[in-house]
Amino acid sequence: MLREVEVKALVMDPQQQMPVLLLREPRSEKVVPVWIGHPEATAIAIVLQNREFPRPLTHDLLRAVLKTLDAELEMIVIDSIQDSTYYATLHVRDSQKRAHQIDARPSDAIALALRTGSPIYISEEIFQIAAVEMPSGEEDSKRDPFVNFVEAEMRLAEFKRFAVEP
Repeated sequence: MLREVEVKALVMDPQQQMPVLLLREPRSEKVVPVWIGHPEATAIAIVLQNREFPRPLTHDLLRAVLKTLDAELEMIVIDSIQDSTYYATLHVRDSQKRAHQIDARPSDAIALALRTGSPIYISEEIFQIAAVEMPSGEEDSKRDPFVNFVEAEMRLAEFKRFAVEP
């Protein structure tokens, strides 16, 4: 079984100084945190903010290749975890309507899915292992500023606000 998730926020883990992508299932208050690299976080933040560059970045290039080949990214699935590392699969249908499954890092798969408007899924097994409850039920004024940030629309200017300065 698969659960469709959406990118809830992109935040900084203050302890590890690493970006964390929070994937939320719309029907619950649970999120799956996925630690990603800084370049991938930048690629995801760019699309979340609807920014474009004059020349294609890697994920924009992949989107253009799919389009040129008349292929479609049908979905991405975060489908396994090994040694605390998530694995994902791109589900692509080519111009001949053949299905292809391509191994990918979740961060790259999500960056591409966001650019193509493709759904993002996570396996039930991974969701059960990794999902954590988002705090809720408190008034905004009494809530932790970090939680308020996560619950609000992510803005790149605020991305560093919660990072611990060296």
